[in-house]
Amino acid sequence: MTERGKESLTQSTDKLQIGPSSYTWCNGKLIIAINEISTPHFDRVLGTVTITPKHVTDIEVNLTEDGSHVWRPFAPNAEIDVEIDKKGWNWKGHGYFDANFGTRALEQDFSYWTWSRLPCKDGCIAFYDADRRHDNPLSVSLKFRSDGSVEQITAPPQTRLSRSLWAVKRKTRSDIGYNPTQVKHMLDAPFYTRSAIKTRIDGEEITGIHEALDLNRFSSPFLKPMLVMRVPRTTKWRP
Repeated sequence: MTERGKESLTQSTDKLQIGPSSYTWCNGKLIIAINEISTPHFDRVLGTVTITPKHVTDIEVNLTEDGSHVWRPFAPNAEIDVEIDKKGWNWKGHGYFDANFGTRALEQDFSYWTWSRLPCKDGCIAFYDADRRHDNPLSVSLKFRSDGSVEQITAPPQTRLSRSLWAVKRKTRSDIGYNPTQVKHMLDAPFYTRSAIKTRIDGEEITGIHEALDLNRFSSPFLKPMLVMRVPRTTKWRP
């Protein structure tokens, strides 16, 4: 997570190079080459993450009424192969690839959101719930089947999760009467949290990824300067 100047960016049809790291689309696979220095440990992280989509969707989800923010679930169902030069950082399993695009700052249009991707027996389910500053609340519930088809589903009720280490509020979706829980801590910041959770959807107990983002906290003038400590800037690298 390093911010770099435009001279460190090169782009072609199949490759995006940002400093010494890159994304390359090759033979139906997305290869992420990582060559970075971690913050605040100043430790080199070197390796690759290879994502092999089962299908690539053409789904675009407008997160605001005027389309200023879009969610693109490119490959909700995929296989992932992680090879990093650190003991215990190499593994294979199921994964996904998605991205958000926007023409305005997130905090201008949202005050809070939660998102989750939950693998199930026939693919995966994604929930996207957001409190929007200028529109009605957003609620997106999609099932991405293993055969590549996509369908809207009826979302079960929102249920509270325990707060994060930084006391960020968290909610998720679950069947009535089920209490979802965090099963693995992944990332905690004063305004953002990501974790593995266990919930139950349509009677199926599922473990998947969950995130919560508090943009009221993020927009605080007392908090933003702290981001420099975690997301440094450099213009030293040249292709």
